[in-house]
Amino acid sequence: MKVKVKITSVHFDADKKLLVFIQEKVDKLSQFYDKIIDSDVTLKIDNNNKAENKIAEIKISVPGNDIFAKKQCKTFEEATDLAVEALTKQLKKHKEKINNK
Repeated sequence: MKVKVKITSVHFDADKKLLVFIQEKVDKLSQFYDKIIDSDVTLKIDNNNKAENKIAEIKISVPGNDIFAKKQCKTFEEATDLAVEALTKQLKKHKEKINNK
């Protein structure tokens, strides 16, 4: 299922390859929970001198509340991967909660 994804890159332009990568990753979340309304992805570069200065924040809207993950890594792809992993766990918990009601 295709999830509506709004990607915002702060103070830089994300290339097409990165945008496609993020869309594909977020789309995969729908296999864990099929009631995703949409998602907001914010990409930032932290102004520190460390190599791990790429930040990916992903907010997913589901009925009832929002689920959020923020990760900081060397690349946006890695940060997106870790954020999607965290969101997968949160979505599974959310789905369990709903099914147990």
